[in-house]
Amino acid sequence: MPLDPEAKMLLEQMTAVVRPFDELSVEEARAAIVTLSAAAGEGEAIARVETRTVPGPRGEIPVRVYAPEGRAPFPALVYFHGGGWVIGNLETHDGLCRHLANAAGALVVSVDYRLAPEHPFPAPGEDAYTATRWVAANAGALGGDARRIAVGGDSAGGNLAAVVSLMARDRGGPPLVFQLLVYPVTDAPSANTASYRENAEGYFLTARMMRWFWNHYCGKNPDLDDPYLCPLRAKSLKDLPPALVVTAEFDPLRDEGEAYGARLREAGNRVLVKRYPGMIHGFFGMGTLLTQARTATKEAASALRAAFGAS
Repeated sequence: MPLDPEAKMLLEQMTAVVRPFDELSVEEARAAIVTLSAAAGEGEAIARVETRTVPGPRGEIPVRVYAPEGRAPFPALVYFHGGGWVIGNLETHDGLCRHLANAAGALVVSVDYRLAPEHPFPAPGEDAYTATRWVAANAGALGGDARRIAVGGDSAGGNLAAVVSLMARDRGGPPLVFQLLVYPVTDAPSANTASYRENAEGYFLTARMMRWFWNHYCGKNPDLDDPYLCPLRAKSLKDLPPALVVTAEFDPLRDEGEAYGARLREAGNRVLVKRYPGMIHGFFGMGTLLTQARTATKEAASALRAAFGAS
């Protein structure tokens, strides 16, 4: 189908505000994503927000804890923001995390993992896993339930959520009940999927931009068989948490996300892959502007509630 009219309008607004990230310095790109995130508007009210730090592999990791109305203990979603492992922070995803906490009736712990190129692979994934272990170990003090912990993220954050799920399986925990993978990066740009070719330019996230992020994250000669870099290439995807994989039609990352969902299913995991027609990369966090974003976050919250309730 054609580009959704609301998405087309948003795309025009975004391209008028900032230049492509790959034409900017890292610092300029980080400032630009903050500017773009402001287009989503002010986040909704929530019962409690607390920003703190947790011990990390190489220093403190900032996190932000969102608690909804209701009686503790709450289930918990550990969330990793997108931005190609190079840009993005707690502020760029504040509105989305507030919404997910309210909609899912869960604690959301947003993780400000270290960014490339200053801290390339595997630093972001190790921070993400460390923060998830910390949430599990300290769930009671946070008002959470250690038996009901999920991970989630969008784009590069979706990659990290998939990676943390693999790490938790491989390293003996913590047990996870769900993974929310929103247009996740699961393979290298060199895979050159049909969606990379079809959506190489014109839909904000370009193939060239993804290569810019990728090179900052892991250099030009990474080990593509490392499952903590390219989850799609993992030898086994058995014994992983149930998953919801969200993709967008006009997104270079569409095919690798859907391929990962298919492999999860083939390995015996429960998974739902949902493509949103007419949408572009980044739509999920734009619920104030896009009807389909509101639908997508509602469905994600419903899937989280179901996973938490079944645990």
